[in-house]
Amino acid sequence: MASSNTYAFSPAISDLVLNAFARIQIRPTELTTEHLNDAGMEANLLMVQVSNRNPNSYALETPTIDLVQGVPTYELPSRILAIGVLYITTGTGESAFDRTLGPISATDYGSIPNKTIQGPPTSFFLSLLPTPTITLYPVPDGNGPYVANVQSFRQQQDASLRSGQTFDAPYRAVDALTAGLAFRMARIWKPELEAKREMDWEKAWNEFASADQEDVPFSVVPGLSSYFT
Repeated sequence: MASSNTYAFSPAISDLVLNAFARIQIRPTELTTEHLNDAGMEANLLMVQVSNRNPNSYALETPTIDLVQGVPTYELPSRILAIGVLYITTGTGESAFDRTLGPISATDYGSIPNKTIQGPPTSFFLSLLPTPTITLYPVPDGNGPYVANVQSFRQQQDASLRSGQTFDAPYRAVDALTAGLAFRMARIWKPELEAKREMDWEKAWNEFASADQEDVPFSVVPGLSSYFT
C-alpha cells in the first residue's frame, strides 16, 4: 500500500479543541457555547504557559536596532521574552564584522561606577518591563555605525477558534498542544481525569521539547591558568 506522499497535516485550533474534548470523554454533540468559550480562553492561557517554557526554538527572531552615540537604552518589541544572543555589527559592507556581547544582571549593571563611559559596547542588561529594554555598556561611541542584532525568543501568537486558524507552532508540537488543552479542559469539565491528562501533557511536551533544540557539540573547558605559577 502506498503512503500519501503529502505533508499537509495542519489542523485548525477548532479541530484540536474537538479532539481535546474527546480526550476527556465529551463528544461534539454534547458541546455547548460555554464549552467553546472556555476552550477559547484556555487555548490562549496554554499559549502563555508555552511562552513561559522558553526557549522555544521555533519562536526565535532577530530584530535589529541602529545604535546612537551616547544613548545607552533601547526598547525591544513587547513580544520579546528572552535573549539568546546579542551581537553588534560594526561598520558596513565588506568591512563590517560581528561581535557578541555578554549579558549582565541588574546587580552587575548597578555596580558599574560610571555608566556614561562611551566606547564599543561589550555587555548588555535586559530589563523585562511590559515593553522590554536593553541597556548597553559602554555606551555606544562615535566609531560606528553600530547595529545591535537581538537574537531573541518571542511570545506565542494569540489563539483563535475562528476561521480555521492554527496554533502558532510547528507540526511537531501539535500533539503536545492538544494534550495541554485536554488537561486544561479536564480541570474545568472532568476533574476526575485531570491528573491523567496532566501526565499526558507533560509527557507529550517533554518529547516535543527534547526535539526542539539544536543538535550541536557542547564542551566545557575549565580555566586552570590561575592554578599554575
